[in-house]
Amino acid sequence: MECPHRPPCPGCPRFGEPGIIRTVYDALTVLARSSGLAPPTVVEGPAHGHRHRARLAVRGRATSPKIGIFQEDSHRITDIPRCVVHHPLVNEAAAALKLAVRKTGVTMYGDRSHRGLLRYLQVVVERQSRTAQVVLVANDETPDALVPTAEAFAAAFGPKLHSLWWNGNTDTSNAILGSDWHRWSGPETTCETIGGARVFYPPGAFGQANLPLADRIVELVHGWVPEGARVVEYHAGVGAIGLGLVARGHRVTFNEVSRFSLAGLNLGLDALGVEARRRAAVLRGPAANQLGAMDGADVVICDPPRRGLEEPLLERLAADPPPRLIVVSCNPDAFLDESRALLRSGRTRLAALVPFALFPYTEHVETVALFERRADAPAA
Repeated sequence: MECPHRPPCPGCPRFGEPGIIRTVYDALTVLARSSGLAPPTVVEGPAHGHRHRARLAVRGRATSPKIGIFQEDSHRITDIPRCVVHHPLVNEAAAALKLAVRKTGVTMYGDRSHRGLLRYLQVVVERQSRTAQVVLVANDETPDALVPTAEAFAAAFGPKLHSLWWNGNTDTSNAILGSDWHRWSGPETTCETIGGARVFYPPGAFGQANLPLADRIVELVHGWVPEGARVVEYHAGVGAIGLGLVARGHRVTFNEVSRFSLAGLNLGLDALGVEARRRAAVLRGPAANQLGAMDGADVVICDPPRRGLEEPLLERLAADPPPRLIVVSCNPDAFLDESRALLRSGRTRLAALVPFALFPYTEHVETVALFERRADAPAA
């Protein structure tokens, strides 16, 4: 399949290439072989239509709006109406918003002038209902001025609309979302069934865009958790990994800092029922402030943001490792540094390593690894 937007769209620098970037694969192979493992096998999924979540810039003029992504190191926008990696509903939502913009004449945001109203579009596709949660991000402090555009969008998108939200972002930085929210219509969250549990996503919470492969990551992680294990999950998000473990009978302590993710996590725990919820605990705040949670744990799961594990958390894991540590990392450089630190202590061994092509056609890689405490580990 050809891409109609290359060049100048920078979104898929490896368009058409399978697997993951070679330099990352080679580095992971060296790590695997140094631990006595075979070269890793890359897990791949659908390359087209896989992106169920997108944040797109809205620029241009009301008569000719552009919705897409910025060209590298600039605020020059590339309009991508027929993006082949987007789920079709993402492209349809962008098309409906263009119709609404032309109908209402709403002003587009200008990065230099910091003027104009409509700034970004966020779309999250809910698989079961085949509808989309849509957020219109405005350079404003109230949703009032964007109401006509929102109504025109809802009319154009029709029954494919899951829910419609306003987000206010008046900051002059490159941040996409602001702190103010308003729900115009629809449910408060999207819902996905992942790992045997219902997982709820408020529009401000983090979620994986490639849901088909995210399902397989959760399945792999669940397979590494022994029956009856006591589990601690750091950077738990809305519970996409841990909720399914609670459903399977494990005791799970979740740690998360985002208020949006915590809201989704608590909805997921409520959906499991009273008995299951008794097996779960939620610790709010930075992971570095909750290191004591892993005392006595059989399995620790870490799914950190791109910057990687916090230094206090990494130091604790290296000095006093749990019987099993599962790391789900979206930053190969951070993961390789963290792996070296864990293995350098002599208390941990790398037991399994699986890279996922979670971001097809890009240089990003999701790495899932299982570390085990060595039976002959020196005393901490």
